[in-house]
Amino acid sequence: MYKIAVAGTGYVGLVAGVCFAEVGHQVTCVDIDEKKVDVMKSGVSPIFEAGLEELMQKNYVAGRIDYTTDYKSAYKDADAIFIGVGTPEQPDGSANLSYIATVARQIAENIEKDCLVVVKSTVPVGTNDKVEQFINDFLVNDVKVEVASNPEFLAQGSAVHDTLHAERIIIGTESKWAEGILKQIYEPFGLPIVSVNRRSAEMIKYASNDFLALKISYMNDIANLCELVGADIQDVAKGMSFDQRIGSKFLNAGIGYGGSCFPKDTKALEYLAKQNGYELKTVKAAIEVNTEQKTKLFSKARKRLITFSGLKVAVLGLTFKPGTDDLREAASLENVPLLLEQGANIYAFDPVGAKNFARVYPEGTNGRGSITYVENIEEALDGANVCFVFTEWGEVKALTPETYKKLMWTPLVYDGRNIYDVGEMEEAGVEYYSIGRKPALREGKKESRNIGLQTVKS
Repeated sequence: MYKIAVAGTGYVGLVAGVCFAEVGHQVTCVDIDEKKVDVMKSGVSPIFEAGLEELMQKNYVAGRIDYTTDYKSAYKDADAIFIGVGTPEQPDGSANLSYIATVARQIAENIEKDCLVVVKSTVPVGTNDKVEQFINDFLVNDVKVEVASNPEFLAQGSAVHDTLHAERIIIGTESKWAEGILKQIYEPFGLPIVSVNRRSAEMIKYASNDFLALKISYMNDIANLCELVGADIQDVAKGMSFDQRIGSKFLNAGIGYGGSCFPKDTKALEYLAKQNGYELKTVKAAIEVNTEQKTKLFSKARKRLITFSGLKVAVLGLTFKPGTDDLREAASLENVPLLLEQGANIYAFDPVGAKNFARVYPEGTNGRGSITYVENIEEALDGANVCFVFTEWGEVKALTPETYKKLMWTPLVYDGRNIYDVGEMEEAGVEYYSIGRKPALREGKKESRNIGLQTVKS
């Protein structure tokens, strides 16, 4: 078993460290935040991730994992150091590598034995070459150092499972020595290992994420066309899914992708292509489609309503996806400020993300409108004039059409995740709009109750 140090305790670093400990390695997780380290030592996870806290507690008690701000001690005699710090997007779409550089210099100045440095952070192609050179430029002791690429492919909400039961492990190395160490580190996982050179490993990460982003944006583009020509995107997706060349995953239309990976990685790859004199037209299109898709329901509602001013607006779901408290690139962050500018009184429900959202939009008056965070869905819907569904949490999916009809003053629902059956919502008397499907009310239906709303012919 190896002595491993992990730099960074976000989704990438913390999950990797805990899973390395789970298979028997000796792990030290390093972070600059003392309060965060104390929280982790107490067995509490700083991020909401299924199964993570239990493994943190189990392996801390077993003595296989520890947390510290003392990077000098953690790095000096480590067999391998995994870098899992953030590479946030910069205004021009490029990746900010300053955190990588900081850790690289700390490693160079403190290691006292031969060491493999493994970059798990998502970095532009060629970055690992630069990291290796950077470490050697600042190396203090006469030791051997190599850098390897080991991109992660976890999904937030299922990160622990995705790490322990990955479909494949990608390792990018430039020597048999580095390849051998990484293979031995991952041997206890019992998973397929794809061994390539460093630059190919870096590109595999971007190519994989951007392909999935393309798939989502393509389905959203088709969904928008379905609305115009009278087709149903869910029927279309079902028919497509039987083709094994296409597959059944990532065919759900909605209000776009979010999170820490797809938005950042598509922009970073587009930027890399431009820097090399090439235009990635497909990726560029995916970015454009996703940007426009996020506010599609708001645009629909604005045409339907006279005004949002003074209306009670229920917002169900704030995180970018269920199973996480992460708000990065969430559709709610695009739509809530638009609603507040229009004077809406928002009542927002999210089972785990409300606290994080309140840091951005504190409870109370915000601009012309206001926002209130509620503990249950019923409180959000009670007396509401309109409802937006931004995240498909289980609690939201479990709602019946009759609940909307019973609780809302005007049962007007804009569903960005295509959760409900159009016919059932229509039968219950709910005016229902989703993505790529027929609207709930058509000619011949009776008019909806009208409070602060435009009259809809029916």
